[in-house]
Amino acid sequence: MPRVHVCSLARIDETAHAIGARSMVTLINVGTPVTRPACIPADRHLFIGMSDIAQPLPGHVAPDVEHVETLLSFVRAWDRREPLLVHCWAGVSRSTAAAFVTACALNPARDEKEIASAIRAASPTATPNPRFVAMADGMLGRGGRMVAAVETIGRGEDCFEGVPFALAL
Repeated sequence: MPRVHVCSLARIDETAHAIGARSMVTLINVGTPVTRPACIPADRHLFIGMSDIAQPLPGHVAPDVEHVETLLSFVRAWDRREPLLVHCWAGVSRSTAAAFVTACALNPARDEKEIASAIRAASPTATPNPRFVAMADGMLGRGGRMVAAVETIGRGEDCFEGVPFALAL
């Protein structure tokens, strides 16, 4: 069964090699240096430069529709033969939102609350970015159910680095 693995920037190399990932999504501030693990070909690495904010803020790049569209295009083209690795700085907000959006996009009949609950069960620190989720909800025609599902699991535990996890699709 295909899986999406989520971790922090500090753990991408060890995680990519441990899970056999050949595709990776980076959601991190513009200009943040990211060294792609050797097992991830350049054409299978998506870099989305955005800040982890829920509302526009001067000096930051707020998640926008283009970011969501880029993610959706990438994950829909993913062959699902190997796990997909998704990371952000801490593995808490942007990456967990992208994992949630990926699961919803690739499984249109799967219940949003079930996906969000699986994320919470796997990681007590997961706090999907609400702006990213809200945009994806509209684009996927989920009628506010993705937003409601993320609100249901609430904010995760405070941490410096999130608990890495895998989400079965």
